[in-house]
Order: sequence, then structure tokens, then C-alpha cells
Amino acid sequence: MYRPRPKCVAYGKCTPERPTLSVMARSHLTLAALATSAVEGLEVAAAAPFGTGNGNDFDSALITDRAGKHWIIRVPRNAAAENVQSADLVALRALSAGVRTRLPFAVTSYAGQVAVGQTRGIVYEFVYGNKVPMRSYTTGPNSLAASIGTAIAAIHALPTSFVADAGLPVQTAGEALRSCISIIDRAAATKLVPAALLARWREATEDSKLWQFQPTVVNGSLVSDSFLSADNAVTGVLGWQDIKVGDPATDLQWLLGPRNDAIIDTAFGAYADARGAGDRQLKQRATFYAELSVAKWLLHGTEVRSTEIVDDAGEMLTTLLDDIRDDVMNPISANTMPTMAVDEVEAMLRKDNRAV
Repeated sequence: MYRPRPKCVAYGKCTPERPTLSVMARSHLTLAALATSAVEGLEVAAAAPFGTGNGNDFDSALITDRAGKHWIIRVPRNAAAENVQSADLVALRALSAGVRTRLPFAVTSYAGQVAVGQTRGIVYEFVYGNKVPMRSYTTGPNSLAASIGTAIAAIHALPTSFVADAGLPVQTAGEALRSCISIIDRAAATKLVPAALLARWREATEDSKLWQFQPTVVNGSLVSDSFLSADNAVTGVLGWQDIKVGDPATDLQWLLGPRNDAIIDTAFGAYADARGAGDRQLKQRATFYAELSVAKWLLHGTEVRSTEIVDDAGEMLTTLLDDIRDDVMNPISANTMPTMAVDEVEAMLRKDNRAV
């Protein structure tokens, strides 16, 4: 595991930097006026700037109507942000009322839109809760880490049919593996990845047991900032633009970055309690994806010809190499002796007793 640098989004998910268009920031009052055009009958009582954690990607405001209900309006400031918002909107529409009832937390709903120059402003219903930095997660039973593990499990338990019906991506285990191999090959071609890391990753792709999993619905963009909470319980999950059917381990990789065993054990334990122990290699693949995100960051740097990003990725790769040398007890490989669930152990003991 590795400790990501600040330019990588929280705990292991590296995200390309997006160029900002030369658009003057829109005030919260301007955004409030736009919101009234987007939502019929909306009467604004108050408006305030709203920080989304997305840097200069969006102009955002928190709107309070005369009934005291809260809304968010966001206007993208660059083409990449506009693409993210469009993808998120498709996902939110796919998450029908019936699907949402299966989730133990809230997901925002689309309320309306308005043309803003060559882009559009989208108004959403506000989801209540606070973002908690991962270093402040509580652990153990009834903790925030446990609630996050349960929340992720609930996403993965959703029926895959609604994703396919909405025309969203559906990825098989074999396709997930081939995608990873492609990333490794492209990273190797840069000649900037240490040979020991390439060997470790390629060994993981050659381990057939590691890739025997059942694809599930995955959010695809989860990081610590994705979760809203109150009283140590997840109240909402933000950012659905990458929803698809794919490897459930991709939604858990971000938990492995800070190397906090209490958080990792609590979240993965709660996830297993909710989902069962069928996917025995889940944590190994999550580790693999977390490490591979550094290779993605390197590839992004080479694609945009950013020396700063390439150097940053190089330092991360060096740190990762040092970490795996110091952590030889945690290879990325299938468990040679699978851990048995409690009911499996009890069944085995009953069988042995009958044999005696």
C-alpha cells in the first residue's frame, strides 16, 4: 500500500487536472436567479456560496426556498466538468425511486436545468450531512468506518439490470482484467515504472483465482469526500458519474491508502458482514487497483506532457516500491488457504464429529 501525495485525490484515486475556461466566477446571487429559472415555482429566500471540493470546476450555490428546503445549483466552468455533470445526471435518472429504496442513505435528485451560455446549470435537491476526513473516521461497531462499509455493500447489492437498461457500462471480470493489463503495458512503455512493481502487477494479472469474481453495480468514483454523514452514520453518497457494472473492489481501493488498519479492518469487516464472504480476493484486488492508480497518474502526466505530474507520479512509485519491500507479508495474490466463514467452520466440525 502507499501514501498518496496531495495532487492525488483522497487516498489513492488519482484524477486528471482539468483546465479552467476563462469564465468569470458567477456570484451566488446570479446562481440563485438562474435556479428560479430552472425550477418552476422556486421562491428563493436565501443563497450562499457552496464549496463542492472540486476546485474551479463548478460555480455552486446553496439555495434556501421559502419553505426552508435546500437546493444546490452547479454550473460547470470547463468542458471536463460539463461531461462529469452530464454523466452524473444520466446516473441519477437511472437510479429510480425503487432502486433508491434499497439504499440506506440518500442520493440527490435532479430538480431542473437552465441554459447558461454554451453550458447549463443544474439544480439538485440538497443531501444533508457532513464530509469527514478519513483520518477522523471512528472505528469499531456502530462507527463511521463500519457505516461506510455497509453503504458500499448496499451499492453492490443493487440489481445490475437497471444499469444495463440505462445504457451504462457493463464490464465482465475478463474485461476488467484486460483493462488492467492495458494500463500496465502502457505504463511499462514509459520506462518510468520500477521493474519490481511491473513484475508484481503482472503476477497479479496472471493469478486466475484473483479474477474470479461476480461483477456488481459499482459507483466507480468513491473517495472519502463521496460520503456525507451524521452521528457516525452515512447519510448520503455524492458523485455517480462513473456508475457501471464492474469489479466491486474498485469501490474499496481508496480505503487502503492511509494504511490505517483499524479503519481498513472495520470497513472491510462491515462490508463482508453485509455481503458475505463469497469474494475471498476482494481486498487483494482493491490493493492492486490502489497501486495501479499511480500508474494511471503517470500516464495522465505523459499524455498532457506535464513534467510536474510525471515527477509527482515518479516519487509516488518510489514510495510504493519502498512500501512493498517493507511489507512482504502482503503480496497481491490469491489466498492459498482461503479464510473460512464461521458457518463453514461449524459445518466442517460437525462433519468431522460424525466421522468419529
